[in-house]
Amino acid sequence: MNADIPVPVATSKIRRGGRTQRLAARTQAEQINFVPSQRQIPVYDLLTKHEIKQLQDQCDWLLQEVGVEFIDDAESIELLSRAGAQVSGTRVRFKPGLLMDICATAPKSFQLHGRDPKHTVTVGGNQLVFTPAYGAPFVTDLDQGRRYATLLDFENFVKLAYQTPYLHHSGGTVCEPMDVAVNKRHLDMVYAHLRYSTKPFMGAVTAPDRAEDSVAMARIVFGAEFMENHCVMQGNINVNSPLCFDQTMTSALKVYAQAGQGIVLSPFILGGAMGPVTMPALVAQAHAEALVGIALSQLVRPGTPVVYGNFLSTINLKTGAPTFGTPEANLAALAIGQLCRAMGLPLRCGGHLTAAKSADGQAMQESADSMTAGLMAGANYILHAAGWLEGGLTMGYEKFVMDLDRCGMMLRFNQGLNLDNNSFAKDAYLEAGPGGNFIGAKHTMANFEQANYMSSLADTQSYESWSEAGSLTLEQRANQQWKSMLANYQTPTMEPATERALQDFMAKRKAAQPDQWY
Repeated sequence: MNADIPVPVATSKIRRGGRTQRLAARTQAEQINFVPSQRQIPVYDLLTKHEIKQLQDQCDWLLQEVGVEFIDDAESIELLSRAGAQVSGTRVRFKPGLLMDICATAPKSFQLHGRDPKHTVTVGGNQLVFTPAYGAPFVTDLDQGRRYATLLDFENFVKLAYQTPYLHHSGGTVCEPMDVAVNKRHLDMVYAHLRYSTKPFMGAVTAPDRAEDSVAMARIVFGAEFMENHCVMQGNINVNSPLCFDQTMTSALKVYAQAGQGIVLSPFILGGAMGPVTMPALVAQAHAEALVGIALSQLVRPGTPVVYGNFLSTINLKTGAPTFGTPEANLAALAIGQLCRAMGLPLRCGGHLTAAKSADGQAMQESADSMTAGLMAGANYILHAAGWLEGGLTMGYEKFVMDLDRCGMMLRFNQGLNLDNNSFAKDAYLEAGPGGNFIGAKHTMANFEQANYMSSLADTQSYESWSEAGSLTLEQRANQQWKSMLANYQTPTMEPATERALQDFMAKRKAAQPDQWY
């Protein structure tokens, strides 16, 4: 347990003020000025139309000749059979074009509502949504090292995600609170998202009753009538690759779809383990699996908001260990982006992914390459944008805020160049003239605050100044920053009656069943 984690209290250095305190104040100001997320740069088309057709043909071959298994889920098999699929036992096959026709009712874009309307986002079109990493059983920081995550850690990451302007979403299982019983921790996680943040969030998917609890708690806050016609939450549904859907995931999918809430449908494929080692085969397989899951959501409730997901990476073929940020995985993201655009659906890609155990140079390379590939692929929704370490097993405090800084950079990059009269700065040239200094020009004074992205972590001072300040590395500065953010966190307001209703619901559900630890 880590009840003594030193996160809510600012250090003495922070109390003295200076750079860290100024950055904390700037973070609070940025929270008010929510960062635009509309794409102003083009996506990258890797493949020709003929090559895309080859991938689609391979997908059709897989669906018709190999098919997809549905494990312990006769209801889903019946839904697909009535829609025209061919069923043999638990194996379901599809004629070319059938799934595309069924998927046509999925919205091209949709609004994902936050508890505070200023945090409502659009998913799809030219919009970009960043959400934290998901699912890690461990956390790490420079003070205490790697350890099992607790509910306090979970709440801390929700608060950090709420404070930053660079994440548009509170996330889901940002880390597994291992100090709470498996069958009850979803209640605490959903409560934390609803109470400590006002951004959209994900509910539980590990059992249908946990998904139902998540929806019920959201209805307490948003109202059943509002949620009938508005999406306020999502379920992160993974395919049991290769080409299998298990009852746990499909049952959760159906709970969210029946409630009119969102689905993030993601095949989880590591090439060489859950599919062949060659990327074209894996891309076609991922597309096939995504089509089946999206179609199922539309058969449950036409118009269910869906994000076409992609989690496709490689393994070390000598050891079998997962690898991330590899050129093959990044090329696959670009290809899948084109397949998704052909359907016109919102695209999810991976974010700052890495197999590194600490926020080191390996983490930097793998994370940066993975995130950039997703952005260039045309992603609308990037999961694991902040905090991911050790192939998703660990959530890093320092890595989280380092990733936030880069999310800010990516959002700025996403805005492209604004070629207006102000940006050409003719007045500045006339004022400074040839050989002049532009530092004091009126144009510079009017634009300097917004002209360039200002990193909250990068050090640009002289060596002497850096040395006198303690010679802090980026990771050490990140350690100070997350502590400062938590020290300055302010809980958003909630109606007392709503908060009591949430707590009463949690208490009744916890009392209704004994603790289960596995």
